Amino acid sequence: MKLPAFILAIVSFAPLHAADRIEQRQGAAAPRIPNELIDFPKYLQIAREVQPVRAKRRLSEEQFAAMAAEPGTVVLDARSADKFRLRHIKGAVSLPFTDFTEESLAKSLPEKTTRVLIYCNNNFRGAPVSLAAKSPPASLNISTFVALATYGYTNVYELGPLLDVRTTKLVMEGDEVAARR
Repeated sequence: MKLPAFILAIVSFAPLHAADRIEQRQGAAAPRIPNELIDFPKYLQIAREVQPVRAKRRLSEEQFAAMAAEPGTVVLDARSADKFRLRHIKGAVSLPFTDFTEESLAKSLPEKTTRVLIYCNNNFRGAPVSLAAKSPPASLNISTFVALATYGYTNVYELGPLLDVRTTKLVMEGDEVAARR
């Protein structure tokens, strides 16, 4: 007999919720499941350390454009490759966040001191397909800044404002832009 999907979902999540309630009543700590390749406390530590640095390195549209034009600066787009193909800042390098490794970053950003400018979906409005807004705490700029710091990149700057794609002074290119011309 095949059960409807919603019943399967309820049945499969019920043990998780029951276990959570038992732990809450007993005051039990979450089970320790070791994995040396996942370190949430270290992530939080790095995020706290980088927070004041990030706050000082958020750029206006004009500052971002001026720095992007300087030799040796890399504009990094960490969005997915398909979103990058649709629309990105002209001259940006595509390296999706999900592909960040020591090796992939070294190919795009050869020196840890390379000036890196980052931006994400949440810097633009008016392009709901290529630049769909995320929940503010899930903004890719935040994760990207922390990840770059984690990998030792020390010269990272972030586009700060929310800009309209129709009026921004930053030049955009990609399939979505070309289709509108």
